[in-house]
Amino acid sequence: MNSMNNYELPDGFVLLSEAAPDALQELRYATRFNFIGTPIDGYASPRAVMTERAADALRRACGLAADQGLLLKVYDAYRPQRAVDHFNRWVQNAADTRMKRWFYPNVDKSELYALDFLGHKSTHSRGSAVDLTLVEMATGREADMGGPFDFFGPRSRYSWPGLTPEQAVNRALLRNLMTRCGFAPLESEWWHFRLIDEPFPETWFDFVVR
Repeated sequence: MNSMNNYELPDGFVLLSEAAPDALQELRYATRFNFIGTPIDGYASPRAVMTERAADALRRACGLAADQGLLLKVYDAYRPQRAVDHFNRWVQNAADTRMKRWFYPNVDKSELYALDFLGHKSTHSRGSAVDLTLVEMATGREADMGGPFDFFGPRSRYSWPGLTPEQAVNRALLRNLMTRCGFAPLESEWWHFRLIDEPFPETWFDFVVR
């Protein structure tokens, strides 16, 4: 087990702040600012956890980004299965649309499975997937990606035709950084990447991040 301030992580997992300290973190699911509007089950602390192998690959991506005057900001990494279950309960509650205007203004929440935004299991629960964006090192501003993290709609697709040239370049830059370091992209979400050589491809973990 790896120590996390008197809390034990499973073997093979690390705190991202220790393994890749240059990566910024904004763990949305530990806060109320997410598509549900409440802290998500399993996120007792706003700290990113990943498998050691994935965190090492992300550290290399941070180095490549820094060479171009950029930082990586992580929105989510390891996601407990209980968090995915929370998402699924929320989908079943048709009356709860408090965050619709920000995250899914043009779709019904019941469509999120068919649109490939939600599922009953997540690659994040295997510990080697990450949601992230680019930040300009000099200004601290997030790069314009043509749509925000966790926006459930067509503009989140990597190849959405409505992108400006700048937005398309930014998406391509993020994808290039991550794929060079061994991550596979997801077409439906420009922000999502999974380590190809993930160490636990058949295990969905459920330990709480404390």
